[in-house]
Amino acid sequence: MIVVQIKENESIDKALKRFKKKFEKTGILRELRARTAYEKPSVRRRNEIIRAAYRERFKAQQES
Repeated sequence: MIVVQIKENESIDKALKRFKKKFEKTGILRELRARTAYEKPSVRRRNEIIRAAYRERFKAQQES
């Protein structure tokens, strides 16, 4: 369960923004979307390889 303590004189908008950030970090929504349809293991591996290659290119581009 995600708990966000509201500080004194803090607006609801800021507290909501912190809640959304914590919620995003948990990955619940990402996992829910992944579970909506079955993905074959071979397709999952292929997508992971493609994502890893993209990240490597992105890191190499940032370093230069």
